[in-house]
Amino acid sequence: MFWLLFCIFFAACLGVGATGGLFPPGPWYRALNKPSWTPPDWVFPVTWMVLYVCMSWAGARGGMAPDNGIAMAFWAMQIAFNGLWTPVFFGLRNIRLGMAVIGVLWVTVFCTMLALWQVDTFAGWLFVPYLVWVTIAAALNASVWNLNREAAAAPLKPQG
Repeated sequence: MFWLLFCIFFAACLGVGATGGLFPPGPWYRALNKPSWTPPDWVFPVTWMVLYVCMSWAGARGGMAPDNGIAMAFWAMQIAFNGLWTPVFFGLRNIRLGMAVIGVLWVTVFCTMLALWQVDTFAGWLFVPYLVWVTIAAALNASVWNLNREAAAAPLKPQG
């Protein structure tokens, strides 16, 4: 049962990760001013793959635990906001709205971690690296916003 749940959670993570291919950073992002501590491009896919394994492992452990409803609801909520950030930031090129989304993502990851701790301590610990990474990503988003006020003030308008 654990491995089936792990595969389901991992598929959800990979689905969210696919947004990176649908909305790649591209020339727009490369042209933005970024802080000197911006990780190199190769760090992002490597980090996310490790995080997806941890998130899926935590989800599977939490999914098997009794009284897991709140933890599973938060897990679903955090993966939804995780999947929203890339289309907002890179697709719409909306740095400010991206900051709002990542702020909500940070809160939902934190709440998921706490809820998982209540049902399976190890599952809660598996979310700590994710919270650290989202903290770094939020700081990077904020720095890019601060360093690119003009680009942040003129996001891409959806066509339609």
